[in-house]
Amino acid sequence: MRDTVIFDFGGVVTSSPFEAFNRMERERGLPHDLVRSINATNPDDNAWALFERAEIDAAGFDSKFAEEARVLGHELRGEDVLALLSGDIRPRMVHALDWLKTNGYRLGCITNNVPAGEGAGMSRSAEKAAKVSEVMARFDHVIESSKIGIRKPDPRIYELMLTTLGKEPAQCVYLDDLGINCKPAATLGMHAIKVTSEAQALDDLADALGVARGSF
Repeated sequence: MRDTVIFDFGGVVTSSPFEAFNRMERERGLPHDLVRSINATNPDDNAWALFERAEIDAAGFDSKFAEEARVLGHELRGEDVLALLSGDIRPRMVHALDWLKTNGYRLGCITNNVPAGEGAGMSRSAEKAAKVSEVMARFDHVIESSKIGIRKPDPRIYELMLTTLGKEPAQCVYLDDLGINCKPAATLGMHAIKVTSEAQALDDLADALGVARGSF
C-alpha cells in the first residue's frame, strides 16, 4: 500500500524556475533554454552542482557560472540566475499536502537547493521565506542538498529519506519536474511521477494512490 508521498519543491510545490529563466532569456535575447544547457554541461561538477552541494559560495557560483556561459559564447552572471530561483507557491499543491496529511499519509520533501536567499526555498524576501516555511512545516521530513552535501539524482539522497521515514520504496510515490531525478526513485522501487503541470501532477498522484481525481 502506498502511504507516503515524497515531493520535490521547486517546479512541483512551486512554479518552475525554468519558466523564469526562459522569460529572462527572451528579454535579453539569449538562446531559449540557455540556463538549462549550462546546467546540463558537466552536470556533476559544474557551478550548479558545486553550489547545490554547498562546495562554493554565492560569489563563487556567480563567477563560475559566468565562465561556463562564456564558453558557450554568452554573457550571463550567476547572480542574475539566482535572483530567479524562488518560484511561486502553487495553492492546489498546498491543499493536496493538507489533504494527504489529514488522511494519514507520510510526507517528505527532497530539494536540490543552494545556500542563497532566505530559507529552503531560496526566497528573496523575508515575507516569501515565511510563506515557504509554512509550507515546509507540513512535511514530516525535509532534505536539502545544500545542507547534506548530496544532490539528486544521487541515489543516496532518496535512500536517506526512506531510512528517515522508515518506509520501503514500494510504499512511496515520488514527484519531480525533472526526469533525471525521477529515474533513481523509480529504480529504487518508488512510483515516480514526472511533473509537467500542477493539474497533471495531482491527477497522476490520485491515480497512484487509488483515490478519486479531484480529491485534492
